[in-house]
Amino acid sequence: MRAILLLALMLLGACQSALMLPNAPASSSSKEPIGMIRDLNSGQVLTTDELVGHLAKASRVIVGEQHDNPDHHALQLRLLRALADRRAQGSLLLEMLTPDQQPRVNKVRTELKTIGWPDDLPKALAWQSGWDWMLYGPVVRFALAQPYPLLAANLDASEVRRIYAQAPVLSGARSNSASVKDELLAQVRESHCGLLPETQMPAMLAVQQQRDRRMAERLLAAPMPSLLFAGAYHARMDVGVPVHLLDLGASHGTVVLILAQEGAEVTPGMADYVWYTAAMPEQDYCAQLRK
Repeated sequence: MRAILLLALMLLGACQSALMLPNAPASSSSKEPIGMIRDLNSGQVLTTDELVGHLAKASRVIVGEQHDNPDHHALQLRLLRALADRRAQGSLLLEMLTPDQQPRVNKVRTELKTIGWPDDLPKALAWQSGWDWMLYGPVVRFALAQPYPLLAANLDASEVRRIYAQAPVLSGARSNSASVKDELLAQVRESHCGLLPETQMPAMLAVQQQRDRRMAERLLAAPMPSLLFAGAYHARMDVGVPVHLLDLGASHGTVVLILAQEGAEVTPGMADYVWYTAAMPEQDYCAQLRK
């Protein structure tokens, strides 16, 4: 049992990069070209300026990414700069930061005003190695220099272990619906490559949903207009953070943009907007885990 637990906890960290949007069916004729931005509610194709104009009107914006795609991080930085030209930003929240890192983030922001940047910024932030600093560094560095706060949106490792050992009761009809849990279970199962017994899947699902609930809680508590960068499954309107926002009573004001690789399937129920980028070369992630 202990060996299974250790494997599960290792995979919980690994799944930071594993939950990806499904590919569209091979026979689909609706694959969008690289660079296409689409309003999924109206079907309209948008320019970057038009998209930014829509996002600037929202109280809360959630941007879903594929964690290892450099284009997604470049677009996030571009969005941060463009939104700042339209209105004052209230806060930026990151899935990649945990509560125990928040004092370090605050310390760096404060000391920037007097002594400047630390010699080793990732070390000063206790940046987690599971998130590639080469990809996330430009966004983090930009956000730290802004007048609005940079906020942690994830769970601490100790919280993850407690949830895995004994899942807390999750309140809310939407987040407890069979459609949400079945979709997430299927993705958790696939992302962990069949390496865990089915008896462990409820615990893995609980961690995924408690991450979503934490992000929703932090988003509601953050100064508005707020912006959350997270993995695409966390961002999805049908299974992720938006479901928990509704269960917490936030029925209006949230807009979801998913940054998707060419060939990914993003439907109107998943997001308000989708922005397509080039696809990363496929990696045999499961083979790496089985080594």
